[in-house]
Amino acid sequence: MLSGVKAPFCPGCSHGSSVKYLSKALTECGYNPLDIILVSDIGCSGLVDPLFNTHTIHGLHGRSPALAMGVVLGINEPNKKVITIQGDGGATIGLQHILEASRRNIDMTLIVLNNLIYGMTGGQVSGLSTNDFKTDKRIPDNAPPFDVCQLAHQAGATYVTRVNNPKEITEKLVEAIKTKGFSLVEISSLCQPYGAKKLTQLAEWIEDEILLTNNHPVGQNISKETASLINEKHFIEPKYKSAIEGKVEVIIAGSAGGGVQSAAKLLAEAGIISGLSATMKGEYPITVGTGFSLAEVILSKKEINYTGLEQPDVAIIVTDNGLLKVQNKINKNTNLYIDSKVNPPENTNAKIFDFNKMAGKKGSALSAISLWIEESGLLDINALRDVAKKHKYGDVLLKAIDSSKDMLVR
Repeated sequence: MLSGVKAPFCPGCSHGSSVKYLSKALTECGYNPLDIILVSDIGCSGLVDPLFNTHTIHGLHGRSPALAMGVVLGINEPNKKVITIQGDGGATIGLQHILEASRRNIDMTLIVLNNLIYGMTGGQVSGLSTNDFKTDKRIPDNAPPFDVCQLAHQAGATYVTRVNNPKEITEKLVEAIKTKGFSLVEISSLCQPYGAKKLTQLAEWIEDEILLTNNHPVGQNISKETASLINEKHFIEPKYKSAIEGKVEVIIAGSAGGGVQSAAKLLAEAGIISGLSATMKGEYPITVGTGFSLAEVILSKKEINYTGLEQPDVAIIVTDNGLLKVQNKINKNTNLYIDSKVNPPENTNAKIFDFNKMAGKKGSALSAISLWIEESGLLDINALRDVAKKHKYGDVLLKAIDSSKDMLVR
């Protein structure tokens, strides 16, 4: 089951041993690697992904049980096994997801690696941190911890156990994995930097071992046939011609609120009505309204099977935020269009124009795209104008497009 990749855990961390116990248990149960879908969480427990040769899904903090539940009900394959791994921090954050999977008794196994703390962020206590642990660590928090095993059992899980003895972990994992319905295995773990450093010390802090079972029906996927949303292809008849014979990859980089995403979408739509295949994907920070805004567009004569973009043919950069995000992807072969207020990277063939001055903050990216189209001749500028006119801010967008003509004259 294991990939051979070196485990990234701290020396003395029990997570590395738990990985080996899980691999052994899955092998004893007779599974092949591709029979397993491993869903991991954020935190130290989430570092397991590259260690297994199985299918892996990496979820948001606390949400891995919800993702796993969706996988089980979605694939509806009794010969496959979905395993979820999270820490006590993730179990605290996503406790409702554990209760829901237990209530529905979904056929999956959740492994909670409980080292009593949030290890990745500095040793803060979790909702599973015991009061004995907090007292010895002189942490002023006397709120009683959750007992995730009792909660899952009361919610309806078929099989729940807490394992404190490392020699019993493989055996308990085998029992849990073979169980039909929701099973939870809480494994008490060492954390050398912030938690227990020895098993004898851990034994003083953790809850007693427990084994709880229910005899509830296994949750089933109640599905019905509906009309497919993707079986029928809707073809768009080309209205314009393109000079692109192969593939052109374009990066547009600016700042939030600068119209980068809408400009990229218009470029992709212009490519489509020019008889090309097109993809567009955006990237921006979680704050959305501040920081960088990045979009990648691929225009191709052939179908596009991979939307990754590492070495763009064209880079359009209208702010410093945008440059910081993409400068490592730009080289001397990149056709670079950059605003005059941004210092161009060294060893590049940059074409510098007053995009922000001529088209304003919200129109600078679209203005730069228009100028590239006019200079390269790869698309008909009227294709871009056509899709812009249909936008609710069509008049404003057309002004940004037309501003490129003034820059070309200059």
